[in-house]
Amino acid sequence: MSLDSPVSRRLLSDEVFHRLRDSIVRGELVPGEKVKDGDLAERLGLSRTPVREALARLADIGLVEAKPGVYTRITTLNRRDVEKTLAVLRSLDQLAVETAVPVMTKQDLQRMREANRDFERAVAANDTAAALAADDRFHAVPIGAADNPVLSRIVEQLHPQIHRILHRKFSTLLGGRNTIEHHDQLVQVCATRDARSAAELSGRHWSELGGHINELFDTNQFGEAGTGENRSALAVGRPADG
Repeated sequence: MSLDSPVSRRLLSDEVFHRLRDSIVRGELVPGEKVKDGDLAERLGLSRTPVREALARLADIGLVEAKPGVYTRITTLNRRDVEKTLAVLRSLDQLAVETAVPVMTKQDLQRMREANRDFERAVAANDTAAALAADDRFHAVPIGAADNPVLSRIVEQLHPQIHRILHRKFSTLLGGRNTIEHHDQLVQVCATRDARSAAELSGRHWSELGGHINELFDTNQFGEAGTGENRSALAVGRPADG
């Protein structure tokens, strides 16, 4: 690869994007919090350029909103927008499951079972990050088996938005046995190759999830704040300046 290749710059931008995205998902950068590229660059030990690039990408996927010359802030969470996002994800997941079930292999089903066991262990250990990762692996199996690139791209784009919600859900009692049991039930139905029943079961789970999330809104667990906690998390393992 040529020394003039811009790959290193791109990789740096990717790292900043992932660092900021994860901080938003975990709530370290809280809904409504105003951010400045200069401040973030200083905390990360970087120049402003990769931070600006990362913020632009975060705006594209709805985690950051900006009013030029006025503010750049972490997108707020409101019930109506979350309901709309869940409705889209419910439809996409049902489509993936219904398409995937007729062609799923024993290996696919085993991967789902293993992911759910990992999820169960993460819930027992109160490890929210591991629970999210295991949940992603579980749902990635039917999405991959569906072999629909358009569906996969849309789900991937929406994942960070729903992860903000799921992170809070899995951090509470609402992230307990109900999801583990649903996963087990879904694997069982998928194994029968009853695509319609599997899709209906998936849809019911998303509806239940919407109910749990409404409880979180009702108890004001998505409230905005002016200052984020755990600010030092962004500075851990600083990449080289770029």
